Amino acid sequence: MSSKFDYFVILAAMRTGSNLLEANLNALEGVSSHGEAFNPHFIGRLKGDSLLGVTLEERDNDPKTLLNAIRSADGEMNGFRFFQGHDPRVLEPVLDDPSCAKIILTRNPLDSYISLKIARETKQWQLKNVKRRRTEQIAFNPREFETYLDQQQAFQLTLLHHLQASGQTAFFIAYDDLNRLESLNGLAAWLGVSGRLTTIDDTLKPQNPEPALSKVTNPDETEQALSRIDSFSLHRTPNFEPRRGAAVATYVATPKTPLMYLPVRSGIEGVVKQWMAALDSISADDLITDQNRKKTRQWLQDHPGHRKFTVVRHPLVRAHSAFCSYILSTEPGAYLKIRNMLRNRFKLPIPGQLRAENYPIEQHYEAFSAFLTFLRQNLAGQTPVRVDGVWCSQAQVLEGVVGFALPDLILREEEIATALPDLARRLGHDSPPAPGNTRPDIPFSLSDIYDTKLEALAAETYQRDYMQFGFDVWKPATGAA
Repeated sequence: MSSKFDYFVILAAMRTGSNLLEANLNALEGVSSHGEAFNPHFIGRLKGDSLLGVTLEERDNDPKTLLNAIRSADGEMNGFRFFQGHDPRVLEPVLDDPSCAKIILTRNPLDSYISLKIARETKQWQLKNVKRRRTEQIAFNPREFETYLDQQQAFQLTLLHHLQASGQTAFFIAYDDLNRLESLNGLAAWLGVSGRLTTIDDTLKPQNPEPALSKVTNPDETEQALSRIDSFSLHRTPNFEPRRGAAVATYVATPKTPLMYLPVRSGIEGVVKQWMAALDSISADDLITDQNRKKTRQWLQDHPGHRKFTVVRHPLVRAHSAFCSYILSTEPGAYLKIRNMLRNRFKLPIPGQLRAENYPIEQHYEAFSAFLTFLRQNLAGQTPVRVDGVWCSQAQVLEGVVGFALPDLILREEEIATALPDLARRLGHDSPPAPGNTRPDIPFSLSDIYDTKLEALAAETYQRDYMQFGFDVWKPATGAA
């Protein structure tokens, strides 16, 4: 198997699971990761004074000497781990080199911070025999943690911006994914090496598996301190989901009423467009859309007093709609290639041809649950499947939208029955029409299978949307949240 990469670097922070990741990479035939090759205190391993024929002194005099040795070492592919405190002379050449595969490993910064403080107290940095585990509670220091968090976020932004500027992509993997064989083999496939893992290396054991608050001596103070810190930032370091553009060509405007719709694909676009067409007494085909940026700016200038709006949908409802319309369905417009991949490689239990007699409601529940699990991996950049607009996070769509136009209103689906006519009245319509109903999902509605487990899966997958838009538990009786 040929590879576009000559060598790799694991970009991480201390206590993020880099030892475990390295152990699994080294278990791949032909792959060698040479530890902390550019740690200022040693070379490769603790107390090491040479690596691949390069001495510590030679490395410090010219780090490219060791970098070239790693790149040309025997085997299918070689690499090393790089932390923020390692030789800064190495980072830029590595980031600039497209033949170097960038593996970015992250962990919840609160967990890595506590783990780091415990390791410094116990002097235990790895655990292979649980009988020798050393336990310790540490005092949480709010100011120290905020400094630590700022440093981690700054490093992640440095990596992100450098990769964007050089037109490169990295493989993002999180601490929690290091026990997923599929993720590790996905990494091997991305690297382009021939080896695959049949089991996960279990030599290294988790040192502090308990909840965070049980590992600190001041849990109440910890909770109070964390409440003052933006928890959204804690959970988006980094945001793995691909950035999205403004998609100006999808904007929809009415020719008479100064109204523009900035769609977030969710299964309700047709309802909104039909309402806009009825508002101006035209057909949906006569709405203004598929415009470039110049023409869209001209429309905005020609319609003073205009209003721009968008509509977001409860993440669980939206995911179910996307699943039924694009993955389960085999009708025109469905994503048949992705459907086949999800069936064959991700083992979604959906039939090749959907018929009433071969797809009971219990199977629908199981298949949709599996789809939500896939979405969590997909949005985290862990699958080869594109992050499509029908299931990407709505917050990410709107971040792209605001790069061109700011919506005046962000409506929830359950609000449009009253909010859209109210908006029309403010724009001069005395008796505006009411929007119609969304098309029911086929073959089963979400209310047929809803339970708290599905809600929890959706909340885990779409944390940003639940937080940014204030979505609560979905209420099947009304469809509201």
